[in-house]
Amino acid sequence: HALGRPGEAVPLEQRALAITEAAYGPDHPDLAIRLGNLANSLHALGRPGEAVPLFERAVAITEAAYGPDHPDLAIGLGNLANGLHVLGLPGEAVPLEQRALAITEAAYGPDHPSVAIRLGNLASSFHALGRLSEAVPLKQRALAITEAAYGPDHPSVAIRLGNLANSLHALGRLSEAVPLEQRALAITEAAYGPDHPDLAIRLGNLASSFYALGRRSEAVPLFERALAIAEAAYGPDHPSVAIGLGNLANGLGALGRRSEAVPLFERALAITEAAYGPDHPDIAALRSDLSYVLKI
Repeated sequence: HALGRPGEAVPLEQRALAITEAAYGPDHPDLAIRLGNLANSLHALGRPGEAVPLFERAVAITEAAYGPDHPDLAIGLGNLANGLHVLGLPGEAVPLEQRALAITEAAYGPDHPSVAIRLGNLASSFHALGRLSEAVPLKQRALAITEAAYGPDHPSVAIRLGNLANSLHALGRLSEAVPLEQRALAITEAAYGPDHPDLAIRLGNLASSFYALGRRSEAVPLFERALAIAEAAYGPDHPSVAIGLGNLANGLGALGRRSEAVPLFERALAITEAAYGPDHPDIAALRSDLSYVLKI
């Protein structure tokens, strides 16, 4: 799994789970570990519907074994909440994340990096629920903890900066989001080099803020660079490439460069439909954007 090969990990984890359960019975704490490992690999493979029941069982075993305030329970609750979030159930994830945060803070104190992770996860669910004003202070606190723990130039700081900027952007506070995105971009490039996939995310976020501010001529070269990085990293038919194509096409269309934008939209549509099928929401969004550009 750690090598990015969760598909190979799954049958091994299934066998380890069966051996552990046969040896120790259905309620042993080691079984919770096996369940969590298998569930994490299924989650990484895009199978959260299979992962969630395993996470639920792991949580129940851990709580029965260690009690309601153990740090291992916070990990299990966080994993379960993440699975629910990915399934489009952030409202169900929130109370689990709140409980995981409370356990972690009580166990490690208010300034531990693990607290920042819990704050970030809870904030992401609030953001998904449209509760942006509640998400922002949690993300600000997560950023402060992470920077204090790791220093100002750590890649984890870039993640926190990007997350905070995302909520500020959604609130229309673009002038506050941009410097955070610029700093996140600089940290990521310094840490990973100019061709890392994470850099494409940072470039795309900054470009989107420039676009929203009407600074389209500044956005387009960032979109172009993000697309080139994503395509080199993932290949020409990956859904991430479709996102980059759509972003760049919108930027070009806004600059009146319709003849360049249209084939990018068409390619993005083809990639997305091949990946997700013809009824995916991204298809409708791309068609709407293409229709708008054709009318400009």
